[in-house]
Amino acid sequence: MGKTKKYSLEIGGQTLKIEIGKLAGQANGAVTAQLGDTVVLATAVISKNQKVGADYMPLVVDYEEKFYARGKILGSRFLRREGRPSEEAILNARLIDRAIRPLFNQSVRNEIQIVSTILSVDEKNDPDVVAMIASSIALVISDIPWNGPIAAVRIGRIDSKWILNPSFEERKAGIADLVISVSPDLKINMIEAGGSEITEEDLIAGFEFAEKPLKDIIEFSKTIADEFNTPKASVVLEITDGELEEVVNKFLSKDKALETAIYEKKKGQRLMNLDILKEELMAHIAKTDLPAEVLTKAGESKIKTAEALFEKEIDKMVHKNILESDLRPDGRKLDQLRDLSTEIGFLPRTHGSGLFERGETQVLSALTLGAPSDEQIVEGMVISTKKHFMHQYNFPPYSVGETGRVGAPGRREIGHGALAEKALEPMIPKKEEFPYAIRVVSEVLSSNGSSSMASTCASTLALMDGGVPIKKPVAGIAMGLISDGKNIHKILTDIQGPEDHYGDMDFKVAGTRDGVTALQMDVKINGVDVETLEKALVQAKKARLEILDHMVKTIAEPKKELSPLAPRIITMEVHPDKIREVIGPGGKVINDIIAKTGAAIDIEDSGLVFITALSEKSGLEAKTMIEEIVKEYKIGDIVAGKVTQILDFGAIVEFGKRDGMIHISELAPYRVNKVTDIINVGDEVKVRIKRIEGGKISLSLKDAADRK
Repeated sequence: MGKTKKYSLEIGGQTLKIEIGKLAGQANGAVTAQLGDTVVLATAVISKNQKVGADYMPLVVDYEEKFYARGKILGSRFLRREGRPSEEAILNARLIDRAIRPLFNQSVRNEIQIVSTILSVDEKNDPDVVAMIASSIALVISDIPWNGPIAAVRIGRIDSKWILNPSFEERKAGIADLVISVSPDLKINMIEAGGSEITEEDLIAGFEFAEKPLKDIIEFSKTIADEFNTPKASVVLEITDGELEEVVNKFLSKDKALETAIYEKKKGQRLMNLDILKEELMAHIAKTDLPAEVLTKAGESKIKTAEALFEKEIDKMVHKNILESDLRPDGRKLDQLRDLSTEIGFLPRTHGSGLFERGETQVLSALTLGAPSDEQIVEGMVISTKKHFMHQYNFPPYSVGETGRVGAPGRREIGHGALAEKALEPMIPKKEEFPYAIRVVSEVLSSNGSSSMASTCASTLALMDGGVPIKKPVAGIAMGLISDGKNIHKILTDIQGPEDHYGDMDFKVAGTRDGVTALQMDVKINGVDVETLEKALVQAKKARLEILDHMVKTIAEPKKELSPLAPRIITMEVHPDKIREVIGPGGKVINDIIAKTGAAIDIEDSGLVFITALSEKSGLEAKTMIEEIVKEYKIGDIVAGKVTQILDFGAIVEFGKRDGMIHISELAPYRVNKVTDIINVGDEVKVRIKRIEGGKISLSLKDAADRK
């Protein structure tokens, strides 16, 4: 065991503690980070050999939730252990990945794995940001080539003020929740944000508020890195074949072959052009008079080098033409949207549907309304709750003209679904106002950029088509950036195709007319300054308003009536003490109501009852039955009932869902020798309540005004 080193930094009134050398000694880099009682172990490992056949930088980021960290025993009934990553774990892994990935040399072909293991969690400090900082420090103290560190903070907006490191309760009470990370030069390289109509001005103020703590974390991390000063491994795969590069450049520039192939409005035609051009390039290379060793050296890798050079030339051309001439591949202006199309009621049997198209991106969203019992149970390490609004996103391979796996959603689909859900959630009515479980599914039918923001628009249409009383329509747009790496930055509205793939930023902005509800930013460069982000937000607002203007022409507000195919929910309240009576022993009473009416019944501890039925008639029947059960009777009330049992000393009468006993002396104003002389099983009678003692009710037939 090596020597343990400890470091600390004050952040937002708390101490971030870093410990190195105590745990996970065989990893290339390992750091234990603690904030409050939240403890995260972050490890960084690189494989010794390159990944065979890889034409990408093979980085994997995992976020491991451990139930013991919160003192919980979870899992299935038969397997009490962690299983697949939760949605929260996947989103947090993506958060780390998006912040650190831009700072790797993209030519690395050795597999790199970052694992954040949550060892302890308190009720205030979310492990996600702690894991981001720990992962960064694990990388900078390792021998893995990386151009970090990064710094990350969470800020929240409460009572018109930005606060640092808000607790779970403060985040719930606030109107904005932002996670921001920066590169070593303090440029913003990742944003994840959600809120309730935050103005662009407030967002910029938030970015500026975060600058000081971010700078402190960068300097803190650099100090640790300098102290370790670990030599970096030589694993970078560079394209250094000058002769081959010259051949590629000369061929692609002849007759503007590459420019002609790229500058095509239709995605399919553009891809076909590039495929043909690439084949012609490879054939040309085979015929050149390059030395034999240049063509045969490393075999297949030489082909990959040529393909990489081809991609590099596309990147250069897209950048050059936009930076110098504002020329986009499809000919649009920098701030111009693609053609829009919106439609509702597209599906005949769903509870609501919306079809949204922007250029060649097409998304169909379908709404389903369900009973409160259909809510999603979220069992987290810190917070266990229920979600009455769910948005899910599917991205089948045919949407980009490819074959591939279909089935369970991947990380990207989960991330895009969560982003659209975050954008829509502030506009969803509270459960008290609209008690339905709401599920919206977005199917990406065709994709050419910004499908997650298109799903936000399509889902807004579906919600309004289905009569869900959302507060305001929500729209989203993806903004891009082309930069010269120095001072020139061109902001693009509604990125697609090559702009998405070769551009330097993907900045998704969603919101209403009055403010932003969700932000997500990723970059492929070191980062972006606040001034550039401010311009992007202003340009995004212009586009968002234009999209909303188009959407409201199709449907301006939610329909007044739910779909006739949607279930009906009737809400009522019972005294909490009466819940047991409604449920009955072993659920006998409530199951009887469900069987007779076909309604679903959900009862909360407060006594709030939700009756969900396919028709209003069956819902009202269930309500009437419950009202009879919980009805408060008082002495002197006359009730109608049926004789259910004859005893030697009286009879049992059922009224509503209660029963009481008539003593033989209460059957008539004279002496009765035999109960059946007066009443028999099945007789319908009116009786007066004489006494109520300990839940038992005594009845009188003789005191009732009208007996039989």
